[in-house]
Amino acid sequence: MADHACTLSDLPERFDEVIDDLHVLRLPMVTRFRSITEREVALFSGPAGWAEFSPFVEYRTEEASRWLQAALEFAGLITSPTGLHPASSVRSVDACSADTESAPAEAAEPHREKVAVNGTLPACSPGEVETILARYGRVGTVKAKVAEHGLDSLAEDLERLREFRRLFPQATLRLDANAGYSLDEALTASAQFADFGLQYFEQPVAAVEDMARLRAELDRRRLPVVLAADESIRKAEDPLRVAELGAAEVIIVKVQPLGGIGSARAVIDDCGLPAVVSSALESSVGLAAGATLAAGLPRTEISRRLLGDDPACGLGTVRLFADDVTNPNAGMRPVDGYVPVTRIAPDPDRLQTLAVDPGRYDWWAERLQQCWSLLRREPEPG
Repeated sequence: MADHACTLSDLPERFDEVIDDLHVLRLPMVTRFRSITEREVALFSGPAGWAEFSPFVEYRTEEASRWLQAALEFAGLITSPTGLHPASSVRSVDACSADTESAPAEAAEPHREKVAVNGTLPACSPGEVETILARYGRVGTVKAKVAEHGLDSLAEDLERLREFRRLFPQATLRLDANAGYSLDEALTASAQFADFGLQYFEQPVAAVEDMARLRAELDRRRLPVVLAADESIRKAEDPLRVAELGAAEVIIVKVQPLGGIGSARAVIDDCGLPAVVSSALESSVGLAAGATLAAGLPRTEISRRLLGDDPACGLGTVRLFADDVTNPNAGMRPVDGYVPVTRIAPDPDRLQTLAVDPGRYDWWAERLQQCWSLLRREPEPG
């Protein structure tokens, strides 16, 4: 195993020569989410601690390689492509993840030892709303998934949201459509959803251009719906396009899809828009990287206006799992609406009890090698 952070060209061609403790785990979920009922994750450690590689199984090598880059950075095996190395110390995230000479004065924030999180309400029956959200304990913000079947889900979504508002009339509500609507459908749905008092509506349509058209039409109709960009940020080649087109007022960032803490912070700084750090449905090991990024985000006048003084991040999703890589009293389980900013080491017993079968392990090992080979072929930044 490498004993210090370095560039990819300094490391062996075979990934299994870089690490010696690869574990692949299967985590059962308490309810269907993103059409899956279990999640597979790969964990390994480096000089800075444990890290997670968990792109969804359908992702191709080009996209999955960014997830590996993020894991390598957080483990302390490589430096960030931005030239930063935020994984060396959780407590020094501000100094590591921003250029203090060029960053605006408002970006200088004290280190936070915990960050607020939202609860997540998947597509479910109204009768399940209270039970699912009870797993999060006391949270002031909830993100509800909508558009599981596009506009065909609208009646079910509205019924579920009405039950949510009956149970939690004062809670802050966010919606996430995961690009499930066409432009016309998004306008129809937004007119209905506006009545629920939203903090923002996340990625109602897929294309950045349609997001911009939707925002302009919402303004013309004077519908009080703030748009947030998720998939447009983590998949677009040029994240600045969202800001340039005025397609959203808030961006959702995820550490693994963006290639690491350093790259995610660079996207935030370049866009200049308020950001919410969210989960990519990781275990506690992966969520720890998201909390590290969230702890160092700047609080600006605009972010306070749109998101409040203590914006909730989407990092409480370990509650969607029936089991995690740590014991029930540890890890990134929300307590009173907060998760800690700390590194997480998996419990040795769970590394065994949650391990996938040998065939799946080999599949993930080969996938890691493919991503590793692709990263080594790419030119070094700068």
